[in-house]
Amino acid sequence: MIINGFWPWKRLRQIIKFITLFSFCFLLTVACNQQPVTTPPPAATTTGDRITIGTTAQPRTIDPADSYEMSGLTVIYNLSDTLYTYELGSTTLTTQLATEMPTVSNDGLTYTIPLREGVTFHDDTPFNAEAMAFSLQRFINNGGKPSFLLADTIDTVEATGEYELTITLKEPFSAFPALLAFPGACAVSPQAYEIGEGKFIPDNLVGTGPYTLNNFSSDSVQLDVFENYWGEKPQNKGIDLQIYPTNPANLFNAFRTQAVDVAYQSLTPEQVLQLQQEADSGKGQVIENPGTAISFMALNVQTEFVQQKPVRQAIASVMDRQLLNERILKGQGEPLYSMIPIAFEASQPVFKDRYGDNDKEAAKKRLQEAGFSADNPATVEIWYSSGSVNSSQVAAILKSLAERDLGGMLQFSPNSIASAAFFKNLSQGLYQSTLSSWYPDFLDADNYIYPFLDCAKGSPKEGCLEGGSQSQGSFYYNEEVNQLIAQQRQESDPQKRQEIFLKIQEILAEDVPYIPLWQTKEYAFTQNNINGVKINPSQTFPFWTINRQSSNQ
Repeated sequence: MIINGFWPWKRLRQIIKFITLFSFCFLLTVACNQQPVTTPPPAATTTGDRITIGTTAQPRTIDPADSYEMSGLTVIYNLSDTLYTYELGSTTLTTQLATEMPTVSNDGLTYTIPLREGVTFHDDTPFNAEAMAFSLQRFINNGGKPSFLLADTIDTVEATGEYELTITLKEPFSAFPALLAFPGACAVSPQAYEIGEGKFIPDNLVGTGPYTLNNFSSDSVQLDVFENYWGEKPQNKGIDLQIYPTNPANLFNAFRTQAVDVAYQSLTPEQVLQLQQEADSGKGQVIENPGTAISFMALNVQTEFVQQKPVRQAIASVMDRQLLNERILKGQGEPLYSMIPIAFEASQPVFKDRYGDNDKEAAKKRLQEAGFSADNPATVEIWYSSGSVNSSQVAAILKSLAERDLGGMLQFSPNSIASAAFFKNLSQGLYQSTLSSWYPDFLDADNYIYPFLDCAKGSPKEGCLEGGSQSQGSFYYNEEVNQLIAQQRQESDPQKRQEIFLKIQEILAEDVPYIPLWQTKEYAFTQNNINGVKINPSQTFPFWTINRQSSNQ
């Protein structure tokens, strides 16, 4: 699980009151104000064969066994290799350190993986099955933030040949090869690391990837080309990652003055809009790609008012995704009608089919049938992390929509709290509803279903006491859904898995423990002489494809 910007996935208390339709419109007008266009100062153009990339994302660590934020994982992705990875710009799984997709035993528990020969680590240690087994065991046993990804799934890892790895699972999981594409599950040199709880090296990485680490500091990272790389060499002579922590304005200005070749993560919607406009006039280039991060509303089915399905369905009916996308994201998102993003074939627009957008008449009808009125309203608190500007605006707009369209039958009360407290309280059932975001660990539809709906312990009466829906704050329990989740995790036939996912999504839309809002679009901006920039759906960013066009071309 990766929440709110590896993913934090904030707050001062805000209570915004809108008395009339005029004040509602005023909010929307303010929300869509654009940053004024200003003339940038004189350019400080970068030159040479090294590429300078600007970002606001500051890595906490680049130890693969402990990094669980996109900032660190992006660096790890460029310094290392995993058994499997994704074809650039797609969700199609392909081999990397493995030479073939795994052979799976009939019971779905044992995966035999042939490995690539002739690979060396950055410290000249040869890569083999023993080194890969060491790397995965270290990921599991050192107890880092993402360790549960493999620890909860893998029973044993062993080298069964010099270039053959055998992994036994605790229970069948058909998406397991996709899990092995998580950047932290990469190969690391056994000579540079050790296994032991808490034994991390946050400022170094000795992997097998196309770059080696030259320097790692709080405001910059330098990567040099690994001359002995087994695969295709980078199309540049190295990468200088310039970090502008906490201040998108500095990144924005650095790009406009050509102090950086590429700007990626994270500019404000207003800044993105302005750079898009400048690119249209020939000042720079924009690269846009559908993302796989989603924003959603969780509804605690064990709390007053929200425990009633008609109330949850009314909230789903009054939701206006098109409005949220335009007013908050400046059109830089994609309205989402399933918890599974549209990048996956399994995604079905079940919320659009059932509720549409801002169907106020259907919302009022559901509330009336449940016995609610202006004199007897359903009141719902919306909680979110105080650092999330987007969530603050969503809550305020929902409050205004209910006041404008529902005649007082449904009333929202926005509340914010600091990020650490928000996520601590989330699994304790203290909130009626919450607004949050989700960034995938691996690219499979399961990663948008299992962490939200699976419940290991609970009952229809008590709700979920232990499991994904408890940790995400919905406390939803449905035994049929539990069984369907288990079935799709064991099913190896893709078509049959799709059918199971469709059934799960239909139940989700009927019961409404979550309401999907939007999925992200990812943007990168480059100077006119820069080519080869790609953004992966996983938000990883391949540096090795980037090159500078020579002046005589």
